[in-house]
This record gives sequence, structure tokens and C-alpha cells, in this order.
Amino acid sequence: MYHAHFDVRLPLPATKQTPKKIDTVVQPDICVVCDLSKLDDQGCNGAPDWILEILSPATSKKDLTEKFDIYQNAGVQEYWVVYPFEKIIASYRLDEHGKYQPLRVNPFAQGEKIPVGIFSDFEVDLEEVFGD
Repeated sequence: MYHAHFDVRLPLPATKQTPKKIDTVVQPDICVVCDLSKLDDQGCNGAPDWILEILSPATSKKDLTEKFDIYQNAGVQEYWVVYPFEKIIASYRLDEHGKYQPLRVNPFAQGEKIPVGIFSDFEVDLEEVFGD
């Protein structure tokens, strides 16, 4: 697990016309990288398995639109958007077509537990995250 200021270098998907190359560098608030071969002295080269962005007034639009698309296109398996003032988390997972699907329609709230898709039998207790 890594937190900002940790560079994640995401490649463009390879096409018939262009080889895979680094296109975007982001610094997620929190990311989990399970494939240690992606780590180097510059950070992570490739998609982390799980990214969490914590919304703030200055970053919310970018996190909800631009980064959502970047992470989906890069193949980040799980993307969580944390709304700290509302004490809720929206959880998205890539489907078999490479598109994010919400884990459920309504975000998870304080007092609930969110299952983590990249790890079987692991969940995050939001009472511990948002509690006093």
C-alpha cells in the first residue's frame, strides 16, 4: 500500500497502430500494488490493483470524472471514491468488459463493511475508517 506523493505511471492501451507506452502519471491518495514487479525507483509502472481517492473541494471533479476514466482505461481492478465529510464510500470494480460497475447503487456508509474484490474474505469496516 502506498500513498500520495507516489507516482503511478499508466500506459496507453496497445493498439494495432501503436505499441504500449506511458501516457499518464497520477498520484492517487492511496493505492495497493500486488504485483511487486511493477514497482521501481520512480513508483509504480502500470495499473495498481486498487486505488482510493479521497474527495476534497479542489479535487472532486477530477477524481469523479477524469481519474475515473483514466483508472478504468488503465485496468485498475478496484476504484473507491471516499467522501470524507459525508462519511461514505462509492466502490467500483472492473467488469468482464473492462468497465467500472458500482458494487451497489448507494455508497457504503459509516457502520457498514465493504468487501474488497481483489482479496477474498477481506472487508473494510467503515466504523473504523470514519469512527471517532
